[in-house]
Amino acid sequence: MDRLIYTALNSLANLRGAHIATAQNLANQNVPGFRRDYLPEGQAFVLEEEGDLQARAFQVPEENAAFSRQSGFLNQTDQPLDIALADKGWFYIRPETGGAPALTRRGDLQVASDGILRTGAGDAILDQALQPIAVPPFRSLTVNEIGTISIEPLDGAPGERVDIATIATTLATGANLTKGLDGQIRPANGGPVPAPDQGGKVLQGVLEGSNVNSTEELITSIDIQRSFELNLRLITSAKELDEAGTRLLRMPES
Repeated sequence: MDRLIYTALNSLANLRGAHIATAQNLANQNVPGFRRDYLPEGQAFVLEEEGDLQARAFQVPEENAAFSRQSGFLNQTDQPLDIALADKGWFYIRPETGGAPALTRRGDLQVASDGILRTGAGDAILDQALQPIAVPPFRSLTVNEIGTISIEPLDGAPGERVDIATIATTLATGANLTKGLDGQIRPANGGPVPAPDQGGKVLQGVLEGSNVNSTEELITSIDIQRSFELNLRLITSAKELDEAGTRLLRMPES
């Protein structure tokens, strides 16, 4: 019976991870550019004791978190500081909480009180040198397809245009990306982010939503709950079978 119990407990542990990922997705379904999390399959291993393989097999998830790279829906907002990538690609950010530069699809930008261009989460958008972009006071602002920001300075002559920076983008071709403990996307090997290649096509006045399908997540959550209850019943059944076997082996009372 212990084999049945160990199998059910291992399944419960994996279901807990899947439930956390589903809850995370539902909580972030309205966050611009959010990438859906999912629990990677990982690999199974078999217990070995004194050189002999045992009958207990366990499923161990991969260490790195996995996420969907599918694009979210593009919403036309006509706001000059809303940008999105037309297809593949990533923007660069320096997280407000600190740490190395990371990648994002979030494009709800704003000029903060310090003059730095930031996302709605407060992360600084980076230029081709991977430095935060400072935006001078302006009358109007445009962003072209390669990410070059052009403004009409507030103190400039009417119609004057000045290029102030280029938003760095990358296709991250061949890069194995993962989400870290801080929720930021970086290479899985812990190395630096890929160099900017300006391969992404930038759209102004457009905002990409998350790629979370709320209906799919709710159905997945229900399935996880049912599987969780089934495994609990298996543990209860194993306990009852074990107790029944113990009673059969008990010495008859005189």
